[in-house]
Amino acid sequence: MKIKRSPIALLAILSLTPTAPAFADTANGKNLFVQRCAVCHGADIKGTGPLANKSSPPTPDLTSSNFKQRLKAYPGVIVSSVILRPNGNLIPKTLQQNGVKIPPHAWSVQDLRDLNQYMSDVILKSRRA
Repeated sequence: MKIKRSPIALLAILSLTPTAPAFADTANGKNLFVQRCAVCHGADIKGTGPLANKSSPPTPDLTSSNFKQRLKAYPGVIVSSVILRPNGNLIPKTLQQNGVKIPPHAWSVQDLRDLNQYMSDVILKSRRA
């Protein structure tokens, strides 16, 4: 039986739990990213996916120096974006308007940790300053 947690509770758990690579499965994070995020963000996380320019505003380049600074200041920014959707209905609306169906996913704390670690690794390793 899966315990339902509120988005705020998940953020609290993530902020108190180490997110060192030893606690994250980056292979799972990459798999989640490819299945759920790359359609807009692209495999390179630079906002180059097939739907990147079909949303308003267009999908941002997460390897930009501005986003790197934001990630450094707010390490949970990736996870909070997944959970809280500060952009409202933009993602579902863009997918629907373009006939893209991504099945629902029951996010676990581990999934969020894995995705955060994978994306952070890619973002922080990018050569753009």
